[in-house]
Amino acid sequence: MSTEYTVVIPTAGRDNLAALLRALDDGAGPRPAEVIVADDRPDGGPLALPELRLPVRQVRSGGRGPAAARNTGWRAARTEWIAFLDDDVLTPPDWPRRLADDLTGLDEDVAASVARLVVPVPEGRRPTDDERATLGLTGARWITADMAYRRIALLEAGGFDERFPRAFREDADLALRVRHAGYRIAEGTRTTTHPAADGDFLASLRRQRGNADNALMRRKHGRAWRQRIGEGPGRLGTHALTTAAAAGALGLLAARRWRAATALGGLWTGLTGQFALRRILPGPRTPREIGRMLVTSALIPPAACLHRARGELRHRRPSAVLFDRDDTLIEDVPYLGDPEKVRPRRGAAEALHRLRADGALLGVVSNQSGIARGYLTPGAVRAVNARVDELLGPFQTWQVCPHGDADGCGCRKPRPGLVLRAAEQLGVEPARCVVIGDTGADVAAAAAAGAHGILVPTARTLPGEVERARREAHVAADLTEATELARGLL
Repeated sequence: MSTEYTVVIPTAGRDNLAALLRALDDGAGPRPAEVIVADDRPDGGPLALPELRLPVRQVRSGGRGPAAARNTGWRAARTEWIAFLDDDVLTPPDWPRRLADDLTGLDEDVAASVARLVVPVPEGRRPTDDERATLGLTGARWITADMAYRRIALLEAGGFDERFPRAFREDADLALRVRHAGYRIAEGTRTTTHPAADGDFLASLRRQRGNADNALMRRKHGRAWRQRIGEGPGRLGTHALTTAAAAGALGLLAARRWRAATALGGLWTGLTGQFALRRILPGPRTPREIGRMLVTSALIPPAACLHRARGELRHRRPSAVLFDRDDTLIEDVPYLGDPEKVRPRRGAAEALHRLRADGALLGVVSNQSGIARGYLTPGAVRAVNARVDELLGPFQTWQVCPHGDADGCGCRKPRPGLVLRAAEQLGVEPARCVVIGDTGADVAAAAAAGAHGILVPTARTLPGEVERARREAHVAADLTEATELARGLL
């Protein structure tokens, strides 16, 4: 039995896209259900694509970056597996067969399969700085240049975090969140060729923009995030010392403190020279390359510090709104296991749209004791959640408690576990979260986690729960009012 999969290719219209599509079309093995090309150009007509036997569909993501393009692509897909390919890679003739072999028989706790990347560099000389940067991809753990994910794992993790605006860190962030949710990531046997970069004189300087994304990684995954993705400590500390030495030397020169300025200037010269030498020695050592390394080695430390500071400011206080599912976002159906019975509550879509426009992260925290009682399977709950996400999403996190009252878990509302897990996955302080639900358990879970709670009463809400919420939290007449309250609290 073959494994159904969809190929999603985010693109800004690079020339290699046509070659990649032809390679997929000519590939040997089980063919994809379709290829979805996620066009991330901000405007323009449909891309001119070659004639293929494969079914190809174009979707638009509006120039919001590769994370948003991938999200647009996988949400349009309907197969169990989504195979992401970058538009600048090239797959070998046996790629479809090798992908099918990699995916077939994987346990349900395996969320993804990652390929091995091959980066060809010219023979007969040492690689340039740009080529070495691309070669670093071959040692990275989770590169979505060729990585296949289960659609349900993408759904539960909320997909790619669109706060990562460039092709950097968004794949590692998703993998960490998926692993934190209890899934595993398998290493596949398939290989894909990724071309070596050939940037201009200041390409390495522009790469320092990624330091802003590193700030978001630290916010979401803690100080040890580099170790968790298999990287070394980085050079930001040394860059900060180099930048401080330069700034101090200039300040002392302005104050005419020559001796101290000379000392700090010497420190800056030594650190910059050491950094340049580390970059020159592994390279081809041509005059042009040496010149590039000397100039950019002086510019990179302050640029790295500036971008990191910008990222820290941008991501210093993110906020999130977490919703109960049944009788809050959708009409309540006891032990709902049929996606066809999902009906959004009045005003839900509009309320969510306003929060997304404000930049708030959204999540769902839901008790599903029907699993513990045997009325529902985890798969049925996931199918319903997928339908909710299709109608009202995207949500950046889904947190479900499968336990019953007698299980003594820490996640079943009114306990705080679901709220705390959602906040951790989103990289948001609990105090910057608002929980909106229809029962006293929702408000109590928020209070226990240190979050804000808003009760939206329904016919099932007990009068005592409403009175307590009026005293200890907030009460709204409907989701529209709850949204306005949440915006004010955050």
